[in-house]
Amino acid sequence: QVQLVESGGGAVQAGGSLRLSCTASGSIISIQLMGWYRQAPGNKRELVATNKNGGVTNYADSVQGRFTISRDNPKNSVYLRMNSLKPKDTAVYYCAAVLVTRRSCHPARYWGQGNQVAVPI
Repeated sequence: QVQLVESGGGAVQAGGSLRLSCTASGSIISIQLMGWYRQAPGNKRELVATNKNGGVTNYADSVQGRFTISRDNPKNSVYLRMNSLKPKDTAVYYCAAVLVTRRSCHPARYWGQGNQVAVPI
């Protein structure tokens, strides 16, 4: 059983900063990718940022230059530093990991529980 536990969401004024954290635990053999997605009310879930093995990162255009994703591989953790937050960043943020477990030979995607980030207008 794999769990992704998130922390760090909340409400912040426009222009402020937040840091999200996510740690994966369970019968994990290897992690190929960790990242963050978000879903605003009425919208589809969208990619925010990902961090693949080797440190290759990918960002949505809307957050490029404001958000920074990082990983701590020994801790199976991923972080998202969000600066210069805007009202349009308001959403539920989900941690995601693509990993291999002892029960499966194939990588599979797992999701965290989601964390609300609110940036009032």
